[in-house]
Amino acid sequence: MARMIEAPALWKVLRTGNLRARLRATRDGVAALRLHVAGAAIGTGVLDALAAGSATTDELARQIRVADEALLGAFLRVVASTGLVRGDKGQGPWRLTEKGRAAIDDPLVRASYEGFPGFHTALYRELGPLLAGGPPRRDIAEQGELIARLSGGFEPLVLGVLRRAVAEHAPQRVLDVGCGAALELAMMLEAAPQARGVGIDMDAGAIELASRTLADRGLAGRAQVLHSDVRDALTASDALAEPFDFALLANVLYYLPMGERAGFLRGIADRLAPGGVLFLVTTVAAPQFFSRHFDLLLQAQEGQMELSDAATLTDQLTQAGLVAGRPKPVAVGTPLVTVTATRPG
Repeated sequence: MARMIEAPALWKVLRTGNLRARLRATRDGVAALRLHVAGAAIGTGVLDALAAGSATTDELARQIRVADEALLGAFLRVVASTGLVRGDKGQGPWRLTEKGRAAIDDPLVRASYEGFPGFHTALYRELGPLLAGGPPRRDIAEQGELIARLSGGFEPLVLGVLRRAVAEHAPQRVLDVGCGAALELAMMLEAAPQARGVGIDMDAGAIELASRTLADRGLAGRAQVLHSDVRDALTASDALAEPFDFALLANVLYYLPMGERAGFLRGIADRLAPGGVLFLVTTVAAPQFFSRHFDLLLQAQEGQMELSDAATLTDQLTQAGLVAGRPKPVAVGTPLVTVTATRPG
């Protein structure tokens, strides 16, 4: 049996330095490791390969085209220690656990394990060159499909409020500006059975997801999705020629330079019928950790992106010719707000 730590040595460890800070740093470090292990298990294809059934290490090596089988075995033992897979005596055959199955079958869980060990934390690993004047990041431009999937985490917070707003206004035509996977567009069409809709997004992967969402929910005949920069579509698309009664702008505005936002909102206002409503959902600048992190992530991108505070947001809507209501947090303590703005009749 391993010898226990002697009492004097343990006492010295406990009294040396800032024990609480050490424990916190260790806890945070282990959590970060677990996050990256799960991301690597998805990124390497290990979990997807095991979704079809159990496999030995050498079988997995062939399936995911690994040259170093010994290294793969060591990695699988790490993955097993996190509870994502299970293997007999650390050797295999390997099989998914319930936790591992959720990591690939639940879209939000999978997106979280891809996004947070990916571009979210890469920002800090690569911050030094950015601060030294290096080229800006391109996460928003290159990870649109993943960002659309991650945004699904906000759906339970937003959909209830949005559904009530749509039902109250009973629109005939709805517009989703920056539709992503079209989850909100689909919900609006379901809440207003008489309505037809248009979704716009500039990311091809997001448009593919949107088309799939509408088809899966039997709504493809009542909506169309446009692959376009929304600024171009607002000024040139024939699909937007007829006025809309209800427009949604969800988690899009902060991608535009601050100086362009009032004009962009004016473009949406011009597409509304008199009395039409713009329902805006956005993260605002606030003291919460994720708000600060997201603002830094945006400011590190090319394109002059940043969060605005709630007061600035209201001012921009007013400049666009809309009558803006008070920003309302979707949940207490979160920086995600909704604003209802109306085009005067």
